[in-house]
Amino acid sequence: MAGTDHMALHVRGVLLPDDEARDLYLVGDRVTFEPVAGARTVATGGYVLPGLVDAHCHIGIRPGGAPIESADEARALAAVDRDAGVLAIRDAGSPYPYPELDGDPDVPRLARAGRHIASPRRYLPNIGVEVPAAAVTAEVAAQAKAGNGWVKLVGDWIDRQAGDLRPSWDAATVRAAIETAHAAGVRVAAHTFDEAGVAALVAAGVDSVEHGTGLSTDLVDRMAAQGTALVPTMINVETFDRIADRAQERFPGYAAHMRALRAGFPDVVRAAFQAGVPIYVGTDAGGGIDHGNVAEEMILLAERAGIPPAEVLAAASWRGRTWLGLGGLVEGGPADLVVYDTDPRRDLRAVRDPARVILRGRVVK
Repeated sequence: MAGTDHMALHVRGVLLPDDEARDLYLVGDRVTFEPVAGARTVATGGYVLPGLVDAHCHIGIRPGGAPIESADEARALAAVDRDAGVLAIRDAGSPYPYPELDGDPDVPRLARAGRHIASPRRYLPNIGVEVPAAAVTAEVAAQAKAGNGWVKLVGDWIDRQAGDLRPSWDAATVRAAIETAHAAGVRVAAHTFDEAGVAALVAAGVDSVEHGTGLSTDLVDRMAAQGTALVPTMINVETFDRIADRAQERFPGYAAHMRALRAGFPDVVRAAFQAGVPIYVGTDAGGGIDHGNVAEEMILLAERAGIPPAEVLAAASWRGRTWLGLGGLVEGGPADLVVYDTDPRRDLRAVRDPARVILRGRVVK
């Protein structure tokens, strides 16, 4: 359970990204740099970051892959991420609605999609709404109302008749789906592993590519020009060899494809970063990926994809919060912060062990 502090709090440390030692005061859910008499000091020294973001997470899916059955289950899963320093979550598709958690003081700030929208018999059982091409735009309109700013498309999946990854729908359907979402005032996140699938999504103006293992050099240049984001979920992609092993006997072509995508993925992410694609940190927690692993995703981005630690921190903290429409540690901004005893820019492994976690002006850890 989160802390129950309601009095003004005082934190002193090196504030990132400014790299300046400062005193912060937290009054309710707001930051001020003006001294507050009687504020309780909860951290001195260390390195202070705006709260971390898990930009691809599923608190609506139980470990093992079944849908949750109550908002309390979502709250408990979110608490695991919160205690690791994640103070904002973009739930990239939930089979169970939990709008009552928006603004819950114990839950990280939430950006939510409704249910995944998938092609019939082309996704995980009981997770998405499965619709043919003719019904996609209507379903997008419905799911736009179910979330609070995002829609989730499953852009490709294994086609068992073809024995390999294939796009879920034709390019015209994908474009109409994205246009429908934008007309409703929401952004579109799209699951994609396949080369053809991601090409159609980027051409159609998708807002964020999730995973993106099939990206090419030409596509990352276009994404950079458009401002299309990439959320690599490297923890997820690390599982591709195991997926391939299970599929080898029935679908050898698919298995070989998945192994090749995993092997080439660090170079894909590095190329995207070098091209200027906005990259954000997401674990794909839920189902087969444990919650609370944002630090491990950050470390993979640095060690395997070669993204500088300072850039990884930006993606996971202040830059990610800006992308989701949340404020940073500025005068009047939301009182979400994480404190580390050592400088995570020098050793990113520091993010595994936050010394203080404060959500909405209340001490969590």
